[in-house]
Amino acid sequence: MSLSSSVPGDGAPSGSASAIVAGAASGYHVLRIDGYSRTKSALPNGKRVESRPFRVAGHTWAIEYYPNGDTSDSADYVSLYLRLKDAVADHLMVQLVFSFIDQVEKQAPSHVRTIEVNRFVSHDSWGRRKFVKRAELEGSGRLKDDCFTIRCDIVVAGAPRPEDAAVPVAPLVPPPDWPQHFGDLFRSGKGADVRFLVSGETFAAHRCVLAAWSPVFDAQLFGTMREGTATEDCIQIDDMVPQVFKSLLHFIYTDSLPETEEGQEEDAAVMAQHLLVAADRYDMRRLRLICEDRLCQDIDVSTVATTLALAEQHRCQRLKEACFEFLKSSETLDAVMETDGFQHLAKSCPSALFKLMSKIAAR
Repeated sequence: MSLSSSVPGDGAPSGSASAIVAGAASGYHVLRIDGYSRTKSALPNGKRVESRPFRVAGHTWAIEYYPNGDTSDSADYVSLYLRLKDAVADHLMVQLVFSFIDQVEKQAPSHVRTIEVNRFVSHDSWGRRKFVKRAELEGSGRLKDDCFTIRCDIVVAGAPRPEDAAVPVAPLVPPPDWPQHFGDLFRSGKGADVRFLVSGETFAAHRCVLAAWSPVFDAQLFGTMREGTATEDCIQIDDMVPQVFKSLLHFIYTDSLPETEEGQEEDAAVMAQHLLVAADRYDMRRLRLICEDRLCQDIDVSTVATTLALAEQHRCQRLKEACFEFLKSSETLDAVMETDGFQHLAKSCPSALFKLMSKIAAR
């Protein structure tokens, strides 16, 4: 909250400022589940084991772990709850996030502060009834040597209090908004001086914008290089579907990928594969790295073989190493060998398969 006043007369107006501050105490606890398969066998649905008590944000807590879910409707999931072990006079307002240890984006304070606040009374508990589906956990790279690690971030809100605040001496400068303006320029087509024909669909663009991002576009649009068949100002693009080319242009104009709608994560992973190919084709290194990072996060039993083939064909060393790491378990490798993707890998990239077998033999 800000208060200001001024008096008539010559000179600059005087001012003052104050603030209402809602303080908070925060911290986190890391819990390692060692011997996951044994806990799953020993504890049926509705049964739990509790971690040792720990102190975070000025209070004592424990994590309740249900390997087979806490209720019948979560029987296929792992359930996690945070229990307050202290007796409190009234209640605590708490934000909590359970995440796997590698999900750093969920552990950032900026993310934790956006989570819904839960009201804890004495010895109360809140948590995630469906933290992760067991089949998903068992097919992921997070379960290593029958162990996985979770982190619980906790923020306990304090009572709001008044404080003095410094009077602002200058307006805040907003972050750059050029992606919005360039995105509007792309969508409007205003001033476009080149057109592309992709499988019967036409896209308008600006030569200078494309050339600034891609040396291939630079040579194609301002040099002697030509791709496909050019008719006046319309350039034909072969071996690419319209949606991929549209996403490529969206990135060039906004430095970002199109937003993924809820429930379309699998389609976004497929788009990342196509965009990686396009980024390699047009020598767009930043887009290539973004796609490679996205694909590293989406590796599972059903995708790892095709992802490894893609990484080998386009010289993506970090993506290849992520695939090799995922396949280091013999159980995981056996499951992958049953997929159509593995047959595709064997036929299209025998060199990648040879490297994989060499790594396995060296262990």
